[in-house]
Amino acid sequence: MTIDVAAERVIPLPPEQVAEYAMDWRHDADWTQGIRTAELTREGDAGGFGVGAEVTRTAHFLGRRIDYVLRVASYDFPRLLDMVSVAGPMPMHVTYAFDPHPDGTLARIRVRGGSGGLFRPAAPLMARQVRSNIGKDLRDLERRLTGHAE
Repeated sequence: MTIDVAAERVIPLPPEQVAEYAMDWRHDADWTQGIRTAELTREGDAGGFGVGAEVTRTAHFLGRRIDYVLRVASYDFPRLLDMVSVAGPMPMHVTYAFDPHPDGTLARIRVRGGSGGLFRPAAPLMARQVRSNIGKDLRDLERRLTGHAE
């Protein structure tokens, strides 16, 4: 089973403010479900964070520790951050998008990937859990930035 789930939320702040926080790997553990640590383990092609940069994340999912590396495939601040896994238990493609909205920013997260290895039997549960988690991620992002969320 291939996983392809998405969530979106309007956050009452300008895209630049939302993206500045959400696209900074140093905040990953603060608003992303299950992430315990995140570390920039390779700088981008032009130095710092950008295309080619790699972030190593440690998470807990379905009771298991997961270590994986995401490489930045596309970076267009403040609109888009697109990352693909280059190491980990399953292939993954994570996209954050931030677009202007009359009420602030339309923030979107999309996660695509396979459920390989040990996670293959749990694919249906995994898809539901990922969908739930990214919805919570956006709620927590809004809480971090505004101090409240519905």
